[in-house]
Amino acid sequence: MTKQPEWLNTAVFYEIYPQSFMDSNGDGIGDFNGIISKLDYIKELGCTAIWMNPCFDSPFGDAGYDVSDYKKVAPRYGTNADLKKLFKEAHKRNMHVLLDLVPGHTSVEHKWFKESMKAQKNEFTDRYIWTDSIWKEPSGYGSLRGISDRDGSCVVNFFSHQPALNYGFYKPSESWQQSFDDPGPQATLEAMKDVMRFWLNLGADGFRVDMAGSLVKNDEDGKGTIRLWKNVRAFLDKEFPSAAMVSEWGEPDKSLQGGFHMDFLLHFGPSHYNDLFRCREPYFSSRGKGDVKEFVKKYLENYEKSERKGLICIPSGNHDMDRLARSLNPQEMKIAFAFLLTMPGAPFIYYGDEIGMRYVEGLVSKEGGYGRTGARSPMQWDSSKNAGFSSAEKKKLYIPQDPAPDRPTVKQQMADKSSLWHEVNALISLRMQTPALQNLGEIDFIETGYPLVYKRTAVDGKACMVIINPSQKKCEVKMKEGQVLHITGKGAEYKNGCYKVEGGTAVIINLA
Repeated sequence: MTKQPEWLNTAVFYEIYPQSFMDSNGDGIGDFNGIISKLDYIKELGCTAIWMNPCFDSPFGDAGYDVSDYKKVAPRYGTNADLKKLFKEAHKRNMHVLLDLVPGHTSVEHKWFKESMKAQKNEFTDRYIWTDSIWKEPSGYGSLRGISDRDGSCVVNFFSHQPALNYGFYKPSESWQQSFDDPGPQATLEAMKDVMRFWLNLGADGFRVDMAGSLVKNDEDGKGTIRLWKNVRAFLDKEFPSAAMVSEWGEPDKSLQGGFHMDFLLHFGPSHYNDLFRCREPYFSSRGKGDVKEFVKKYLENYEKSERKGLICIPSGNHDMDRLARSLNPQEMKIAFAFLLTMPGAPFIYYGDEIGMRYVEGLVSKEGGYGRTGARSPMQWDSSKNAGFSSAEKKKLYIPQDPAPDRPTVKQQMADKSSLWHEVNALISLRMQTPALQNLGEIDFIETGYPLVYKRTAVDGKACMVIINPSQKKCEVKMKEGQVLHITGKGAEYKNGCYKVEGGTAVIINLA
């Protein structure tokens, strides 16, 4: 297991979608100076670190996940110097910043790809994955064809304007498929290390890596990709040992082998994450018709594979999924946060989730957002023009805001002691004061229905019991009496050898 930076042991992350967070120059799009102006807010909420979605130069066909220059920030956010200032301002506040690294593909506008398209062999010919004939499509992959004089079809990831970078095939089966050790894939890897080196030298604290498990193709059990990231780990250990690495992989046993410090729980695949928050009957709905068992089963499977280390990160949401508020009401979200902020691994709070920002329905897709666009609307700060996000005319805003007159705002919720914001703030504060609740504390599940009951244990043996009861029905949990540290919801009492917990309530108990 890779030794991680000390600050990561207690980190609580705040995810910033930069174009929607805070606009400082009135063009309707968020920027670095806007983020800098709100660092004190993030710190006051209790978060100690930031994950910022891609901010590199891009044609924005996929909201910045289609990079055209890895070493230059998109001008709409500012300059490289502005980003460097953001790092410094965060560090002044004892906060850390992870950039979003997209190593699997670029935009078709990247200079590497433009050179790769040329018929004449050059330094970038093998930077991307090409078949050896225009008539040969890569089986199992989408491709770009007939776009240049080069004979061949180019493999793409996701959208058709995202050509896949070449890290080789674990088991090449076609003449055009290269192995990880071939010169082309090795040059690609070195180029990506150089990108990481560039931003770490400017002050970045590390990276959240987009789709980290997808780089080597035809990869049996992830063995080739694990080998690739071990190579990166050796580079970082030598040059940047304090750089933090969080993977979007969804298989912690593999990502941790590869040298990542933490893995990100995915909202797709076998995790059952959406059983909790985003399905027809979410577990955290007060209707009490949800099911947490499959989530716990898969979580424990990954937890055991990762040597019972608290290294699986569970986000409140992110730019790729519906807002929590689309499925849960404010009281239900409080209970959901009681869960999110008492689980192992670094919590990730998606900007605006702390005030229950809503999914904006019926929006036209923006920059490849499609159904995700409604979860990317500008932050709602106050009741002034454009909810304090921008001085631009409404029609110039990056994405339309929630038009409802009762839309939640930071100012309103900070003034209301019973608000979701204050509940999130209190839970983060308790987490910071209680080692058993922090990122590396162990977890043992006691009950996996209504209620969900689990024990968190610190390295020194001190422990807490967490009782989560989202349903409207009261429940009883037999256990020894302890010190109640926090109650979210309606209330609980200890009587006749058990805690009687009201519906819609979470209780955190310090065990003697």
